[in-house]
Amino acid sequence: MPSFDIVSEVDKQEIRNAIDQVNKEVGTRFDFKGSDARVEQTDYVLTIYADDEFKLGQVLDILMAKLTKRNVDVRCLDKGQVEKVSGNKVKQQVTVKTGVESDLAKKIIRLVKDSKLKVQGSIQGEAVRISGAKRDTLQEAIQLVKKSITEFPLQFQNFRE
Repeated sequence: MPSFDIVSEVDKQEIRNAIDQVNKEVGTRFDFKGSDARVEQTDYVLTIYADDEFKLGQVLDILMAKLTKRNVDVRCLDKGQVEKVSGNKVKQQVTVKTGVESDLAKKIIRLVKDSKLKVQGSIQGEAVRISGAKRDTLQEAIQLVKKSITEFPLQFQNFRE
């Protein structure tokens, strides 16, 4: 039976490369001269450090631009609260969300069922598997999900006969 998986993945190496570019640019820019602004990565959690909230916003903008250039969808970023570290210095945690969360998975399955297409959906961990009798109906299901789910980046993989 033909099937495909709906997943949400981010290339960790591309994130690392973008962070290296951000730190390099912040180190060479005149407006950050003598500043302690930087971005650090721990797995899928990025921590942005800056001297004040304005510079934090600037570093965040640079990070978004570099991630976009490296084909990392910025819709998968979850920004945390701005925290004071010491004195005037601030930091902010940005989490890179991977995998299809259960609420979104249920929404996708409900969307596919309500569409009256002859396909079935099932949750497989952090992915959603859609299976059906014909390739054409699976293609229609892909188009339906692409049109309807725009708030989170999704990829369609493992298209099998």
